[in-house]
Amino acid sequence: FDGLEGRIASAIFGIPAVAMRGKTVFPNVITNIDVGRTASLNAINSAHAKDKLIFVVSQKDQNVLEPKVSDLYTVGTVCRMGNLTMVKPTNNYRLSIEGMFTAKIVSSEENKDYFCFNVEKFYPEISGDELELEGLFRAAKTNFKETIDMLPNINAESMKVAMGIDNPMAFVNVASFNVPVKNEEKQKILECTDLTEKYNLLLNALAREKQIIEIEKRISQKVKSNVEKNQKEFYLREQLKAIHEELGDDVSEIERLKEQVSKKGLDDVSLEKVMQELKRMSKMAPSSPDYTVLRSYIDWILDVPFTEESVDTEKLSTCKEILEDDHFGLDKVKERIIEYLAVLKLTKSLKGPILCLVGPPGVGKTSVAKSVARALNRKLVRMSLGGVKDEAEIRGHRKTYIGAMPGRIIYGMKEAGTINPVFLLDEIDKLSQDLRGDPASALLEVLDPEQNSSFRDRYLEISYDLSKVMFITTANSIDTIPAPLLDRMEVINIAGYTEEEKVQIAKRYLIPKNLKANGLDKSNVKFTDEGIKAIIRGYTGEAGVRKLEQLVSAVIRKVATKVAGDSSYPKQTIKENNVSEYLGIEKYSKEDKIEKNQVGSATGLAWTSVGGVTLTIEVAVMKGKGNLLLTGKLGDVMKESAQTAISFIRSNAVKYNIDSSIFETSDVHVHVPEGATPKDGPSAGITIATALISAFTGKKVKRDVAMTGEITLRGNVLAIGGLKEKALAAYRLGIRTIVIPKSNLKDLEEIPSEIVKDIKFIGVENIAEVFETALEK
Repeated sequence: FDGLEGRIASAIFGIPAVAMRGKTVFPNVITNIDVGRTASLNAINSAHAKDKLIFVVSQKDQNVLEPKVSDLYTVGTVCRMGNLTMVKPTNNYRLSIEGMFTAKIVSSEENKDYFCFNVEKFYPEISGDELELEGLFRAAKTNFKETIDMLPNINAESMKVAMGIDNPMAFVNVASFNVPVKNEEKQKILECTDLTEKYNLLLNALAREKQIIEIEKRISQKVKSNVEKNQKEFYLREQLKAIHEELGDDVSEIERLKEQVSKKGLDDVSLEKVMQELKRMSKMAPSSPDYTVLRSYIDWILDVPFTEESVDTEKLSTCKEILEDDHFGLDKVKERIIEYLAVLKLTKSLKGPILCLVGPPGVGKTSVAKSVARALNRKLVRMSLGGVKDEAEIRGHRKTYIGAMPGRIIYGMKEAGTINPVFLLDEIDKLSQDLRGDPASALLEVLDPEQNSSFRDRYLEISYDLSKVMFITTANSIDTIPAPLLDRMEVINIAGYTEEEKVQIAKRYLIPKNLKANGLDKSNVKFTDEGIKAIIRGYTGEAGVRKLEQLVSAVIRKVATKVAGDSSYPKQTIKENNVSEYLGIEKYSKEDKIEKNQVGSATGLAWTSVGGVTLTIEVAVMKGKGNLLLTGKLGDVMKESAQTAISFIRSNAVKYNIDSSIFETSDVHVHVPEGATPKDGPSAGITIATALISAFTGKKVKRDVAMTGEITLRGNVLAIGGLKEKALAAYRLGIRTIVIPKSNLKDLEEIPSEIVKDIKFIGVENIAEVFETALEK
């Protein structure tokens, strides 16, 4: 192309074009380009079928994957295509091209498969005299060689060819293509229409690149004095850091993390601790195991809430409505939540209470916690403690251990995202311990209002404030909860439900819930009150409503099966006389509940972790040597009660007309049926004594009388606990007379009024009063 000066007025119409990312092609340059986009491949195929000329133009933003015409520069290079080969393993294509001349886009032609432009070709004008151009040409050659000599990994053969070019136009193109500057600067040189200005731009780029290389060498020397030779990755990181410092670029990952940590609202001590860890992290290579450990630690600090707080419901009426909608009864729980809200509204600052809901399974302890969270407008976090043995489950592991992570308390706070959630600790009575520590002791710091404002997780190693968390724990029995832990909680007993309460729960909650779950509605099935009562009396013997819900669901599923087979299946009404058609034979028949009066058999009442139960105690007297035999898997307390009862009868044998020799010539067998079930508790003393006196005197015990109370050697009757649960158990069995210690009469106010109305409670102080009530005259 020697001898061509100024613009050439001719144009090329409809030339296929390839958009390049991060690369600018110049005339007089032979190079390879990698092609993978479908549009680019289509353009190459079209050019190959014509004259093998293709227009190569750069993108303005190399991150754009599917560029439009507006994303391209207007000046590019017309090239002649060479070989096209496939590159493994990417399966992209590599095209050899030779740059011919510069061209400018005049207009684009419509083509959906590839870019197609009408271009006008031009060559730079030569301004100034020949001496100036020759001086620029020589200066450019000298600076280009010096710059290339400073760069590693340069193809010496290619540079030898470039230095051998004598044509100023060709040299500026080849040098501009090979100089390691930004694509934007190369594009400016390509677009320049004056050859002298092209050389000025090239010389400026070469001077800047030489300066950067010199700075890089100085930085390299500085870094090498601080690191070991074998720490290659660390060395490269220090290089990058020093480059950022020289260029005034302060943006880095460590700085970004520092900024995020500073906004977390940590106290001064905690903030200083985290910043020290970030400082250590900044001195490590990203591939270092310790770097990964610290990065994970910082991520936990950023994820756990320190100041984020949800806004509580201020209207007490709204809270009451939500609690009433979700649960029937449970007045004490609702009253306690309303009290908490009222005080919080007045004081604006109140430490979260620790409530312990104690009751048998199925009475709604867990669902109460959900309702409380909804009523307070707080997040709910649930943590099951059943079977937890490892203390690290609560306090976490130190981050120096492999696989270390925070405890489940901190994990729950991260899940909540706020510092004042409702935190449910389920089954706290089922904690256990082994050689890995005592999780119950670890919970002391969590549940102590005086300590939990500075809870320390071993992983975080900083104080964490749990004082605004509302902790709710659940348990079936408080007997297995460690005393120090129990002392920090406010116990609220949730006893079993009466029959009427179960009917209301079934109508309001269980039936609508299961109708929806099984794809039915009120037009398909209806439960009458008597039908629900028949299910309760004949098929359940529980304190809660879990079994009742299963039975209701079973009835609805059977109806759903019929409706699915026949859409015109008539509406079913569940009544007392047709319940057995859906649930089969009754498990608790009326005839089995109360037997006839018998000698040596008395009905007692006991409290267990699943609620109140009735307990039949049988006594048999046979010839022997005065031995006492106890069977029925009795605990230590019940064994002591039996020993006390028989000692009382022996010491008062004359009073009750019993021949004292019978104790020497007979064996006494005390048995509690259902021997596979463990039984223990301080409430069977008067029941055992009544069964014993009946067996020795031959008087029958009234089977419609139940009793509960402990006995002393002097015959005094001691107070017991769990009266409400025991009364409910007797009520379910159909018993309407209950003998209780006189000191427990004050507890009748806790029992539902309908039960107090139907059952006759007899308070006694001495065992003689029990015998008078329970034995036939």
